[in-house]
Amino acid sequence: MRRLAPDMDPEVVAQIDARLARASDEHAVAIPWAIESGSRAWGFPSPDSDYDCRFFFVRHRDAYLDPWPPRDVIETPLDAVLDVNGWDLVKAVRLAENGNATVAEWLRSPLVYDGDPAFRDALLEACEALVDVHRVGRHYLHVGEGQWQRSGADRGRDVVLKRVFYALRPAAALHWMRAHGSATPPMNLMELFDEAPPPPALREAVERMVTAKAVTRELGTGRVDDVVVRWIEEQLADARDRYDGDLSPVGARRRRAAAAFRELVDAWAPA
Repeated sequence: MRRLAPDMDPEVVAQIDARLARASDEHAVAIPWAIESGSRAWGFPSPDSDYDCRFFFVRHRDAYLDPWPPRDVIETPLDAVLDVNGWDLVKAVRLAENGNATVAEWLRSPLVYDGDPAFRDALLEACEALVDVHRVGRHYLHVGEGQWQRSGADRGRDVVLKRVFYALRPAAALHWMRAHGSATPPMNLMELFDEAPPPPALREAVERMVTAKAVTRELGTGRVDDVVVRWIEEQLADARDRYDGDLSPVGARRRRAAAAFRELVDAWAPA
């Protein structure tokens, strides 16, 4: 499948396609899922936002039996426009089992360069089966608190809007998790709001911020509405209490993760 936004630069997209093809050939891997991450997929791009392509890759089965396995990431040269890199399936499963929400987010990106829905569904099903909600909640809480402290938006002055959005999205993910009782929220901010509606005044204020960011440079500044400040702080405070309990035992979850990994390798390793 391929699902891209009409405002994405076709020349840049072609360069990304070429990098993905070259990575597959040079490293002898299958790339069953390649998506856009970053502000474009999160729903609050700026005119000068770069392109953040992320992908999962699967090696030949024998590579996973090598006592000196190759690196579990593939990185391409970083420049002002392109940031293209990917994770080995084994890295993705390990991170998902440990509560890293990024794996499920990539699987739910609204912008797909190339992907097989069957792979997406299988890995997402594995994520939903093996992740610990408390671990994912703590992941979003940690990210949200760090970005919120950096933003300075609670001090009533103009701030870099990008940093506020980087705190707002984890807060919205925590709100979504509370509403759904699940650990695999969407990546896109407005999808989070659609599936777990916040107060109307909050959404209206955020939509004004998105509109402002869409016509300013990536590090543009602005004043944050009080309703946004209060809502972010409420979500973070709730998560501190909600995810303060014990984590589930590791053993059973890792056995499920290992079984899911083997099934995915059987299905998607290159011949």
